[in-house]
Amino acid sequence: MPAHETADDSLPSLIATGIPGLDDVLGGGFTPNRLYLVEGSPGSGKTTLAMNCLLEGVRLGEKVIYVTLSETKAELVAVGKSHGWSLNGVDVLELVATEAELEPDNQNSMFQPSEVELGVTTKAILSEVERIKPSRIVIDSLSEMRLLAQNPLRYRRQVLALKQYFIGRECTVFLLDDLTSETEDLQLQSIAHGVVSLEQLSPEYGAERRRLRITKLRGQKYRGGNHDFVIQRGGLDVFPRLIAGEHARGQKRGLLKSGNAELDKLLGGGLQHGTSAVLIGPAGSGKSTLAIQYARAAAGRGERTVIFAFDERIETVLERTDGLGMSLANYLESGLITIKPVDTAELSPGEFAHLVRRAAEGEGGRPGARVIVIDSLNGYLNAMPEERFLTAQLHELLTYLGHKGVVTFLLVAQHGLIGQMDTPVDTTYLADTVILFRYFEAMGEVRQALSVVKKRSGRHERTIRELSLSEGGIKVGEPLRDFHGVLGGTPTYRGPNTAISGSKHE
Repeated sequence: MPAHETADDSLPSLIATGIPGLDDVLGGGFTPNRLYLVEGSPGSGKTTLAMNCLLEGVRLGEKVIYVTLSETKAELVAVGKSHGWSLNGVDVLELVATEAELEPDNQNSMFQPSEVELGVTTKAILSEVERIKPSRIVIDSLSEMRLLAQNPLRYRRQVLALKQYFIGRECTVFLLDDLTSETEDLQLQSIAHGVVSLEQLSPEYGAERRRLRITKLRGQKYRGGNHDFVIQRGGLDVFPRLIAGEHARGQKRGLLKSGNAELDKLLGGGLQHGTSAVLIGPAGSGKSTLAIQYARAAAGRGERTVIFAFDERIETVLERTDGLGMSLANYLESGLITIKPVDTAELSPGEFAHLVRRAAEGEGGRPGARVIVIDSLNGYLNAMPEERFLTAQLHELLTYLGHKGVVTFLLVAQHGLIGQMDTPVDTTYLADTVILFRYFEAMGEVRQALSVVKKRSGRHERTIRELSLSEGGIKVGEPLRDFHGVLGGTPTYRGPNTAISGSKHE
């Protein structure tokens, strides 16, 4: 990846890290010839991030050094192999204590260890730097230097001396700290030009989750807040926090029609592109089927749809749609409809937002999706480790998709079947359109009703219509004008003695 130019041509070019998401967070990369602190608990990804940065330097033809005070060279090579990396071009300086140094006869007793061992370690590092003259260097880790110094003052002075030494040597230094000290070393952070903090979270259920934030970065604008990331083969994959305002507006508008005349009539002609619709109702009331109706209609016009399935397997979706005469096979084969299963135990909110963004912008040579379905929001809620931030993240996501001209369907399953319903989270105020599904009892049968209770863009019917699902697909009946209390689940019949739409009774 080429270095990115800063806004001011008089400033040096930024150096890329080899991690596109991290470069995005940093605003292009790191300012070269500075000292940076990468801190995080053991297992949070510091070594992988540092190795990514060094290998990017190797790719650009730079000389790089990895100074290890805790791991052996063999361990680092094994880590590289696990990611499919070759460490050719990376000079590894191994300063781990040798077996001979553990012999009693070789132990120093005349001088303090901090006076001898720290000096020897520092001298070895500087000697290697003078020999190779690297552009990038990683020192892993500061906790070992802290132990060698044995004195907080001496340790800080040594780090400051290292910083002064590297100034003017055209070398970018990354110091790794595993935060094993009893107190947070804010003075160390003040010495560094920038600080990258890594964090590993352990939810009560599911895989561990990792995130990073830029605690400090002098003279450079960066994307603040927490950013989720994963460690996978090939290194770190960082998912920058989505900020909707950074993305272009003014995408093509127009109406998304369902292909069902009565349904389009209920919605005042269709759904405006760039808007969101919440389909809310009890389980099995037809929410997913209605969303698929729009997906098939869009695919029929050559527009892509991506369905994020939190609750159903692909096989179940295909069996259900085949039974309703709404086969998706041809559309799936052509790529006009894509179903992406989502494992809530393995996915972080930032990674999910990244998947949605890729779907909207296009991936694998395919155009961006014009329709996105999140089925369901309940599954998304279960994937969130901090539920109180769900609506804030959804707001950014929906605003971003609106800028892209995407019609977004959010499916919400309410608790209960008939009567009073309970909703796990209220997102109706975020959506532009709210379509309500209900079961109701009539003439000895359980039936389904459909109504539009909110639509910001344009007029819509305020009637309640019967919804039926059969082998012929979706059927939207005439308004239920002869019933009162349909939304309550137990309506009162007030019309003439005739059957309602779709009834077998005389």
